[in-house]
Amino acid sequence: MSSHPLTSSDIVKRAHAVGTYYGFTPFSALAHQKRGKKSVEPFPEGLDLNSLDPAARDTAQFLKQIRDAGITPSATQPLFVWHTNAAAGRAAPKQILIQFHALGVERAIADAVLIRAVRSLIGELGKDEPRVRINSMGDKETRGRLTRELGQFFRKHAPAIPADCAECAKRDALLATELITDEELRGELPSPTDHLSENSRKHFESVLEYLEETETPYELAPEIFSRGSSWTETCFEVHGSDDMRAWGSRYSELTRPFFKSAIPSIGAVIRITTESRSVIPPMKEHKTPRFAFVHIGDEAKRESIKMADSLRHARIPMMQSIGIESLTEQMRLAEVANPPYLIIMGRKEALERSVILRERSSHTETFIPFDSLIDHLKEVA
Repeated sequence: MSSHPLTSSDIVKRAHAVGTYYGFTPFSALAHQKRGKKSVEPFPEGLDLNSLDPAARDTAQFLKQIRDAGITPSATQPLFVWHTNAAAGRAAPKQILIQFHALGVERAIADAVLIRAVRSLIGELGKDEPRVRINSMGDKETRGRLTRELGQFFRKHAPAIPADCAECAKRDALLATELITDEELRGELPSPTDHLSENSRKHFESVLEYLEETETPYELAPEIFSRGSSWTETCFEVHGSDDMRAWGSRYSELTRPFFKSAIPSIGAVIRITTESRSVIPPMKEHKTPRFAFVHIGDEAKRESIKMADSLRHARIPMMQSIGIESLTEQMRLAEVANPPYLIIMGRKEALERSVILRERSSHTETFIPFDSLIDHLKEVA
């Protein structure tokens, strides 16, 4: 992997900006809110970090930090968070890790928001348009079917497969697929999507529908396999310039040892090698945002995903929680942020391509069309 020309500080700042506009809170801020409740416990018994692939190992270490900070995500209070190993006040590591996670959301909106945020960040850091390549490994039932099909594939093609690959296939058929370099053979691999259970098929179709309706370009990539028992359902790669790459997948079962029960979750890890090893300066103190953007219904969620980058580029001082569907939870988070204005968009407003701007102190409401929203918010800000 080539070294990235941006400084470590620039990378962290851009991750923070993208996270803010897509509704991902920095883990450092959450940990600060929970100060006094932190406890450091060992990794759960039975969880062997050495048996996990690198992305799963990074995710497990992140989940331990979440647990140690006294945070337990749930369906009623899901957690959209980003994290980095580049700590303020310390020299940047040679390889910076940026992670985005959505915990506690089973529906496809979590997949779509996370993919969109990761794509936006890689586009911001690189020079080329990022490529999203996506597949689904399905649930436990699907993986069982696929593993049997892969076993048959390796037996059928044994004469053409390298010896190390054939030997690996006896232990782990999914891992063995990564050792196949022959493009013609890779094209003949069984496709996970051909073996999806009904629930997995519906989930994957919903993810693709979200990507299409939010104008997020993607490519179906049946050759992408998530290996190991850590990963399920959606898996994807995002490729940018300078060999920058993100890997992401759902990983609900990996949460079980940390939170006593499996929490529906999806995450992505970006690795960036930099030339700069400078000290990361502290982030600027959190300021109260002028606006909290609240969305009600799928139509509003889709429109807000499409608007996030425009609002970010315009530097509108706002917060939002796109992936959180509960209006009650969105309003609770808005109350914590305590902005002077709410931006509200429901199904009616989304279809009419407008929003409601409510001044919280006076309850005055103004209807604003999409095409003049940024100019209007700049005036109020």
